Amino acid sequence: MEYNLNVTIDKSSGFCFGVVYAIDMAEDILDHEDYLYCLGDIVHNDEEVERLKAKGLRIIDHEQLRQLSNEKVLIRAHGEAPSTYELALNNNLTLIDASCPVVLKLQNRIKNSHDDKEQILIFGKHGHAEVIGLQGQTDGKAIVFQDLAELDSLQLPNKFTLYSQTTKSTDKFYQIKEELLHRGYEVKANDTICRQVSNRYEELEDFVAGYDKIVFVSGKKSSNGKVLYDVCKKHNDNSYFISNVEELDKNWFSPSDKVGICGATSTPMWLMENVKTTLEAY
Repeated sequence: MEYNLNVTIDKSSGFCFGVVYAIDMAEDILDHEDYLYCLGDIVHNDEEVERLKAKGLRIIDHEQLRQLSNEKVLIRAHGEAPSTYELALNNNLTLIDASCPVVLKLQNRIKNSHDDKEQILIFGKHGHAEVIGLQGQTDGKAIVFQDLAELDSLQLPNKFTLYSQTTKSTDKFYQIKEELLHRGYEVKANDTICRQVSNRYEELEDFVAGYDKIVFVSGKKSSNGKVLYDVCKKHNDNSYFISNVEELDKNWFSPSDKVGICGATSTPMWLMENVKTTLEAY
């Protein structure tokens, strides 16, 4: 049976400029050199990481970084804590810094707040690379929380400064701010969410409404992937999350379905193109 699916890729999906910048930097170096170390996954997408590993990218963690000296190491878009730069100086490492400009600006603002002796709260994902870098600007003194419930058991000061990881939901950030104000705290709130990410929410709402089925392509580690998929699911119940072509299921579709493909800011366009080609072959 032929399905004759009508498949369209969302033009707004795919890498944000921070990820493009980091990957371009890595590829430029790998065009001339056999290998390049990268501190952590260059992007939260296993397929893209494997593609770059085949070109000579070597993914290392902080423990392995300590063993290195006299090498080049790429700092990915998520940014790093000050301790990483100190270690690089001590070990004679050349850092290729591909930190996203939006993240760097946020790191600076948090450092200034910390220097001004403000208590800092960061709405972000525990253990996320960007959040570790942000917390590093405060000597680990910032309070990181994913959910308001986490703050219930803490003795918070009456006055604090609120920041957000750049890829969090804008709506959720403002809900948190309002709730904290409602609880009587004096909150200096800084909306530090990347507009390239937050604009995707509205664009996705419009995009997914026009299709029978939605295939959302993202790595399982991607923070904004989870948020963006929730947007798809909310506005089109027939939305499916996959990380690669192998996870597609023919049973999701009916003949002549209009299918929309979209993805996270860490999803490569080539991967969405592969999904499109596979669906069109049904």
